[in-house]
Amino acid sequence: MKALISTVQEFARDEEGITAIEYGLLAAVVAGVIGVAFNTLGGTISTAFAKIGTKISTAVGD
Repeated sequence: MKALISTVQEFARDEEGITAIEYGLLAAVVAGVIGVAFNTLGGTISTAFAKIGTKISTAVGD
């Protein structure tokens, strides 16, 4: 029984797993924010690149 209690106490003191979970959650939040930004601004960015492409084609004389 003492071995089980000792193992549980050692596990509770170990912070490496907690750090990994925090980094995982942070990565998930960042990915979510990037996804929302691309979804929200996707049409605007696409239109801007299309206009730039048209002006470049006109300037080059394609």
